[in-house]
Amino acid sequence: MVKSGNLFAKLPTSSAEEEFTNLLTLPGARVERIVSTGQASPEGYWYDQAWTEWVVVLSGSAALLMEGEDSPRILRLGDYVEIPPHVRHRVEWTEAGAPTVWLALHGA
Repeated sequence: MVKSGNLFAKLPTSSAEEEFTNLLTLPGARVERIVSTGQASPEGYWYDQAWTEWVVVLSGSAALLMEGEDSPRILRLGDYVEIPPHVRHRVEWTEAGAPTVWLALHGA
C-alpha cells in the first residue's frame, strides 16, 4: 500500500504535551514527526537512548543540550544533528509562539 501525507498538516498551535506521529517503521529504523509547542525536557531529565537518532528542524526552533557541552545547540529551519547511542541529551526549550516541527529518524 502506498502511503502519503503532509508533514505540516494538522499542526497543534498549543498543547501541554509534544505530539509524536509515527510515519514509517522498517526493520531497524523508524521515522517520526514531532511537534513541540513550547515544551522542554523536565528539569534534570536526560534522554539516553540505545540507538542513533537523527533529527532535523523543519519549522520553528529549539535548543538541544548534549551532556558535557557548555551551551545548547540552537536548531532552526533546516538544522540537523545526529545523536549517537548513549549520548545523553535534553531539550532546553522549543519555540512557544509557533509549532516546532521535527523529523526524527531512529535507527540501530
